[in-house]
Amino acid sequence: MRVLLIKTSSLGDVIHTLPALTDAMGALPGIQFDWVVEEGFAEIPTWHPAVANVIPVAIRRWRKNLWQTLKNGEWRQFKRRLRDTRYDLVIDAQGLLKSAWLTRYVKAPIAGLDKTSAREPMAARFYDRPHAVARGQHAVERLRQLFAQALGYQVPAGLGNYGLDRSHLLTATNDAPFVLFLHGTTWDTKHWPELYWRQLAERMIGQGFEVRLPWGNPAEKARAERIADGLDNAVVLPKLNLAGVARVLASAQGCVAVDTGLGHLAAALDVPTLSLFGPTNPGLTGAYGRSQVHLAADYPACAPCLQKKCTYRPTPEDQRQVDTEREWPMCFTRLNPERVANQLGALLLAKEHP
Repeated sequence: MRVLLIKTSSLGDVIHTLPALTDAMGALPGIQFDWVVEEGFAEIPTWHPAVANVIPVAIRRWRKNLWQTLKNGEWRQFKRRLRDTRYDLVIDAQGLLKSAWLTRYVKAPIAGLDKTSAREPMAARFYDRPHAVARGQHAVERLRQLFAQALGYQVPAGLGNYGLDRSHLLTATNDAPFVLFLHGTTWDTKHWPELYWRQLAERMIGQGFEVRLPWGNPAEKARAERIADGLDNAVVLPKLNLAGVARVLASAQGCVAVDTGLGHLAAALDVPTLSLFGPTNPGLTGAYGRSQVHLAADYPACAPCLQKKCTYRPTPEDQRQVDTEREWPMCFTRLNPERVANQLGALLLAKEHP
């Protein structure tokens, strides 16, 4: 059986789809998927054994220069690739109008979330086989249920398996044990205070760990350098692609992450990870897997607010208790470095003594 899967972005959403592929591969031996995914994430599907071909799209880039896209033939080539391949089924696992639109170019039945389940209900109009999947569940479990309904099997019991082989990422080294700080994220409100990262680095180094800091853009690099400044065992890594970050993660004792796609990559690679949530809710999209611990801010005024910009105004009492210039947003003051270090220590100890 050959299935076209459409799940274009984001990094976390792409990673959340992997356990559903593992379920399908176990239930239907020989099934193969071709996966339509944004070009920036095209490497990830190649790591799963159920994926035969990856079909990159560049919707984000194409939107910025529509005329150039039509002129250079990229869009035409993409459509031809979908039309020229025979599929038994298409699964739109994104549930958006932009993903549903891509299904128009495939001559096969189309499955997806029904109008009560999809993020954008209008997308369901494109599907021949809409399926109901209850909201309020973690994204991984919703995708596992969608695939099971679309392909006709029961969801396996227990935690989903990402199906990734870590062995090809591991390299034989004599490096000191290290923890990785995944400090970069998109929303301003998701950033754990830089002061806290610095204090946590000092604590972990004091416990005999090296701290390594990846980065993906100039702002993240500058932050990493400030966190590491003057600390002998804090290392700012060179710029890495996803495969490079995956190799570092596979060798780490553990990591600390904010709500970021790389945190989901750590979970997929079974790396013990402590994830910090301020404005967002880990129950729906938190890192999924074994050895994954979520610390969610329980600030009574607003968290989780699900807002990209913080609108909270500090009270005089707030200003007496914390440095509101450096400890912001306020919800993260509930997750101070001492609490995070204690929880991380327990997580690393559990890894050593399962």
